[in-house]
Amino acid sequence: MRYLVISDIHANIVAFDAVLAHAGDAFDKIWCLGDVVGYGPYPNECIDRLNEYDHLCIAGNHDWAALDKLDVDEFNANARFAVLWTREQLSAPHIEYLSSLPLHQLQDDVFTMVHGSPRHPIWEYILYPNVAHINFRHFDTPYCLVGHTHNPMVFLEAETVDSVCEMVVPELDVYTQALQNRRLIINPGSVGQPRDGDPRAAYGLLDTAAMTFEIRRVPYDIEAVQALMKQHDFPPKLWNRLAFGY
Repeated sequence: MRYLVISDIHANIVAFDAVLAHAGDAFDKIWCLGDVVGYGPYPNECIDRLNEYDHLCIAGNHDWAALDKLDVDEFNANARFAVLWTREQLSAPHIEYLSSLPLHQLQDDVFTMVHGSPRHPIWEYILYPNVAHINFRHFDTPYCLVGHTHNPMVFLEAETVDSVCEMVVPELDVYTQALQNRRLIINPGSVGQPRDGDPRAAYGLLDTAAMTFEIRRVPYDIEAVQALMKQHDFPPKLWNRLAFGY
């Protein structure tokens, strides 16, 4: 099977459509690692687009916040604006969809899927080897797929008890990680709001026959998204950051 692995769409249908077009017919099913909504101006549209495909999706912190399942005061001012705005936009069917999302998925006893981390699925960021190192103890499968950080990364489990896991940060337009003997934590990056200094949408392609995971980047029409965000009086930081990938 071939899977399009995506995370943190963040209500950015323009970036999502660019990813779908770029991936073409290279996948049979979508695995989404959460945060379909939040930050961006197209929450209902992104849910609708996802539902056009055979897919699995898990809940992210912004999905929960849109449902009032998280305290909005735990978010910074810009994120809080986006949460409250999103709540006003969501229709009943879209609320029902978000409410149905589980916190984690286990596929074929091989892949664990969570938004933040296996230790804390909603909130924890895995950005550094020491955090990843601890989290390897919190899942039993060979591979764990995560999102939340908006940074594409791969962590390889430590080979000895007295060493720390290794971190790989993809620097190419297409990075290929072989799925071999070492356990891995893989983050495909963000579709709708990258934060690694590269504004292009990021996504993953998992091939379970070849046992490879590709992380790819694709440009999209950022100005079109910014224009709608300005129209709805989004805070400047939320639309400015799209152009710089931070």
